[in-house]
Amino acid sequence: MVKTEMKDSRLGPEEKLFSGVLLLNAKVVGLALGVIFGLGIFVATNWLVIKGGSRVGPHLILLSQYFIGYKVTFLGSLIGAAYGFALGTICGALMGWIYNRLATFRQ
Repeated sequence: MVKTEMKDSRLGPEEKLFSGVLLLNAKVVGLALGVIFGLGIFVATNWLVIKGGSRVGPHLILLSQYFIGYKVTFLGSLIGAAYGFALGTICGALMGWIYNRLATFRQ
């Protein structure tokens, strides 16, 4: 314990900063981003469905170009939430993995 403290005291401020970088759990980051994306699409779609009008969600319907089966309806919001969760999970896990690689590379 004493040797570790002495070793840390010899490091400069920049080395102390980089030696204290925490790694992310890529699975947890992916799960969190997946929930955020899925919920975001679900809420946005249902908001427009409840709001109604003559043209419901002309911009949000463009997601159907990427998400097969998606429409600005309640059923479409469930399909979009599933796609959003999958996309968010993959993107979040990839971001966590890349961050961990860069953090260990810098050390």
